[in-house]
Amino acid sequence: MKVLGSYEKARIYIEKQSTEDAEAQKRKMNPGPTITISRETGIGATAICEILINYFNSKAIENYDDWTYFDKELITKVMEDHNLPEHIKKFLSEEKPAQFSSWLREILGITPSKLSMLYKTSRTILKLAEYGNVIIVGRGANIITAKLPNTFHVRLVAPLNYRIENAMRLYNLERKNAAEFIQEADDARKDYILNFFHRNIEDPLLYHLVINTNLLEAEEIADMIGGWVIRKFKNFFKPAI
Repeated sequence: MKVLGSYEKARIYIEKQSTEDAEAQKRKMNPGPTITISRETGIGATAICEILINYFNSKAIENYDDWTYFDKELITKVMEDHNLPEHIKKFLSEEKPAQFSSWLREILGITPSKLSMLYKTSRTILKLAEYGNVIIVGRGANIITAKLPNTFHVRLVAPLNYRIENAMRLYNLERKNAAEFIQEADDARKDYILNFFHRNIEDPLLYHLVINTNLLEAEEIADMIGGWVIRKFKNFFKPAI
């Protein structure tokens, strides 16, 4: 059996969600759970997401075994939704572009305004949550979906030294470069949430669960998140034997 990668799973999910058949419409009337994950840089959230979607799919009821996750794929989904040209992809990837460069590009009309992009991204996140059975990483998804009843919000944190070591291994960086990368990325995420949502990304009240990933293995983290989600949304999962 062919093992699908994260991009293929995301594409299949989008195609299934986009159909207008009776099954898709029925699903939107009763969407599965949506998990949002906010993380500090260097956590290694991708591995946790991969384990989680396998965990959920193995326990899901019929017609709800199509769990997937969106991080970088979310950018592609935004472009598909709003017919954006390829040259905007880089802009979408930047949570904190250089001020002058961003200003110049907007004045020249090369990119839409940041507020316009925020609106489009938010619409996309809400569309994914409308269907459910999805994990959305970053982009303020927990704040955007805060009022939806089918959501569960997680924050992943870890000590700086642990994250530096992780970044060195994941991205093949020297320690100094890894430390700088983490600092810049963490600052960008904090600024993104503060500037666009006027919230503190580190506020524990924004999340159902905050986990120190340094104290647990990826499988244990997925099991913890999965256990709480199944308890909260038990109608979408098979009863324990």
